Amino acid sequence: SAKPKEVSARYSVARAVASIEQPVIAAINGDALGQGLELALSCDIRLASHQARFSFPQVALGLMPTDGGTQRLPRIVGKGKAMELILAAQTISAEEAFEIGLVNKIVEQEQLAVEAEALARTLADKAPIALKYIKEAVNKGLDLTLEQGLRHEADLYFLLHTTADRTEGITSFLDKRPPEFKGR
Repeated sequence: SAKPKEVSARYSVARAVASIEQPVIAAINGDALGQGLELALSCDIRLASHQARFSFPQVALGLMPTDGGTQRLPRIVGKGKAMELILAAQTISAEEAFEIGLVNKIVEQEQLAVEAEALARTLADKAPIALKYIKEAVNKGLDLTLEQGLRHEADLYFLLHTTADRTEGITSFLDKRPPEFKGR
């Protein structure tokens, strides 16, 4: 009998984006369908214009999401809504996506890039190590029990105490000046 071929590991764009240590913002200005929605789900914050639409149409073709959609969508919008969207290959508007928590904010089309850049600048002004640890605490915590998640959060908080950025944050507060974080 013939030996089945091993499936080679395929490159996962969504996994690559999700593994970025710093926060990632998606600015969605059109259709986020299938792989596009999986990519958007791998981002930490999603902004959308009113023209954006969202769907996993794969089941209509006899397929299914294969880049984390079945795992990330329920973690963001809840199991029931995720099942409805994926099983029915339903397309939803930006407004409905906002209502169910799929997108964080809806902005006018001409303001989408401006809003995304402003948010990116706001995040860039924060301590990069703290941002990294917050992202890790939230993402890993979803796969842990509450007690384990709280311990992980406490461990990361303790590690922050060893950074120059923490010292800079406290010093800048006492000096009444904006902090100058270096990521150390």
